[in-house]
Amino acid sequence: MFEQILGLPAHPLIVHAAVIFIPLLAVGSVVYGLVPRVRPRLGWAVTLLALAAPAAAFAAEQSGEAFKAHTFAGGLPEGELGMRIAEHEGYAGPLLYSTIGLGASALALVYSSLRLGKVTTTLLTVVTVVLALVAGFYAVRSGHSGAVAVWG
Repeated sequence: MFEQILGLPAHPLIVHAAVIFIPLLAVGSVVYGLVPRVRPRLGWAVTLLALAAPAAAFAAEQSGEAFKAHTFAGGLPEGELGMRIAEHEGYAGPLLYSTIGLGASALALVYSSLRLGKVTTTLLTVVTVVLALVAGFYAVRSGHSGAVAVWG
């Protein structure tokens, strides 16, 4: 399912959604939490990104597995290329899980700001900021290691 799109390898195409949606969710949710006056205008975007970013991270991870299985059916190549691919692959899980956590936290933050008190919203803002930093870190590391694996 995640192997090809219109005859092209899906992974290089799908990762662009993750590269866009995860940082947008990170920045949007932090701004939403820290700048209360923008909440009425930003809530819908944070909500949509909280759903889209984890889905994009999941699709990127699954398409990466399919790409690796198709391209390197006999196992990863020896040497530097194999090490680069293994490093890149090692970021997939932490990126996916931190993005899922950020998405859940951002949804809870939006709900809290509309329905719950200031204390709960403040606590969720702190959690969201931390998860945004973690997801942002893994998005950058994953993207950079993937680019290094491909381009050297």
